[in-house]
Amino acid sequence: MVKAIVVRQTGGPEVLHYENITVGKPGAGEILLRQTAVGVNYIDTYHRIGAYPAKRTEDGYFIPGMEGVGTVREIGAGVTNVNVGDRVAYGNGPIGGYAEERLIPASAVVKVPPQLKDEQVAGMMLRGLTVWYLVRTLHQLKPGETVLLHAAAGGIGLIFCQWARHIGATVIGTVGSEEKAKMARAAGCTHTILYRSEKDWVAKVRELSGGKGVSVAYDGVGKDTLLGSLDCLAPRGLLVSFGNASGTPPAVEPGQLAAKGSAFLTRPRLVDYVGNPADYAAGCAELFDVVARGIVKIEVGNSYGLAQAAHAHTDLESRATTGSVILVI
Repeated sequence: MVKAIVVRQTGGPEVLHYENITVGKPGAGEILLRQTAVGVNYIDTYHRIGAYPAKRTEDGYFIPGMEGVGTVREIGAGVTNVNVGDRVAYGNGPIGGYAEERLIPASAVVKVPPQLKDEQVAGMMLRGLTVWYLVRTLHQLKPGETVLLHAAAGGIGLIFCQWARHIGATVIGTVGSEEKAKMARAAGCTHTILYRSEKDWVAKVRELSGGKGVSVAYDGVGKDTLLGSLDCLAPRGLLVSFGNASGTPPAVEPGQLAAKGSAFLTRPRLVDYVGNPADYAAGCAELFDVVARGIVKIEVGNSYGLAQAAHAHTDLESRATTGSVILVI
């Protein structure tokens, strides 16, 4: 028996229960992973509330969690990419991370460079791969380009700002407090906007972009910001709606995009950018490289024990966290 966080009915953080579970033997193509730390992400809250339905076990529950790091304990038939004792990580699921041990397809894990610490890795896989596809594949961020990023002091935000600074882009970031503004600027955010006190943050973005608007608006907040983000775009700009932290965003009609200067709108998913082995390997390799070289430093802002998962979700949803959020096992 091992400890895990199980969800039997969807709802608030109180539905996260710390219980004993039984983990079986790895089947063909699977490994048994003893985990040391797992990441906590907004997608976990979407699974918890039922916005993104999660596959349940035969006993009627599911275990949240899309990223983690640990050591391979056993391997199933046909596994050739890892061996028992290897330290590995995963950043694109499958769901089931909030547990001391788990079964996972061997194809979902990658070996971790020895210079990276477990806490770093647990807090960077999903977020780091998200930033990778946002700035390297969905849109090739260029030197001198000016973009808007919401939640610039969050787990994704801090990684994004550092990577964008390395590329040479200008980032206008929204944050909720002066403390978070300082963190975002230290990470490379060129301009910060305190959205709670700024009377018109859209006008401020326009001002900071020299009246031109931004080429890309990266919006992981959703309901509270999406239409404003659209107003911040330069002609033929791109609005990337990659999360719903404040709730489901309003619908956007094609005519609205035309009225905003022939704007583009996309709602990407990580799985569509790292869903095949070659893309996954490429993303992980670039991510590990920028972290190992110190270009991107992973800030674990909030660390909890596995049994404190409900507390972690409460803090995350109330925007009381900065940087990455992890559960240490």
